[in-house]
Amino acid sequence: MKRSLILFSAAATLVFSSAAFAQTAPVKKMDGILVNSAGMTVYTFDKDVADSGKSTCNGPCAANWPPVAAGDAKLSPPYSVVTRDDGSKQVAYKGKPLYLFAADTKVGDRTGDKVKDVWHVVKD
Repeated sequence: MKRSLILFSAAATLVFSSAAFAQTAPVKKMDGILVNSAGMTVYTFDKDVADSGKSTCNGPCAANWPPVAAGDAKLSPPYSVVTRDDGSKQVAYKGKPLYLFAADTKVGDRTGDKVKDVWHVVKD
């Protein structure tokens, strides 16, 4: 009985510690658009050049349009990672960096779509 309890305890520890290290994908598809892991709408910026490997939205721009952080995520095409001017990693879709909009406050908000005709919801 004691040996069974020890084996069960070891197996449970392995399962729970593996779950703790599991990563949440930084973006997913929901209702025909891309959203971040919290379900917030994701946008692209027309001034970013696809496959350039960088974002043109920095400083005050990034305060209004926070980058979708890539962290250490391992991404497969059509997703990739760009390195921002500050060295942080940002998720890109089809080579274009992805952003959130600070004015979106709840899941389903899309208030950033077509702002100044250069910000767009990512439709898939």
